[in-house]
Amino acid sequence: MGRIIDVWAVLMCPHGGSAAPTTPSARVLVGGRPVVTADSAYVVTSCRRADAAPPCTSGRWVTGAARVLVGGVPVAVDTGASATDPSGLPMHVVAVQHRVTAR
Repeated sequence: MGRIIDVWAVLMCPHGGSAAPTTPSARVLVGGRPVVTADSAYVVTSCRRADAAPPCTSGRWVTGAARVLVGGVPVAVDTGASATDPSGLPMHVVAVQHRVTAR
């Protein structure tokens, strides 16, 4: 069980860049804010990767909630798996709402 990710959640790439959802779902709100579904893409900005490899540019959820869907798509939860491109490393959830959870 995890907390549902909404548009105000703070996510970062593994190198400290900010990750923001591009298409939150306006159909379901948590605390008055749209939730993010597992198929929503993220844009990563200000990735501070120290090695010569390319910086993180985007992110996505690999798995979301199993039982809570919006329009047939699982909602994103803080315990779900995510990945950044091009590194494949997971995004880090720094802050998330604490009122609503999903399985």
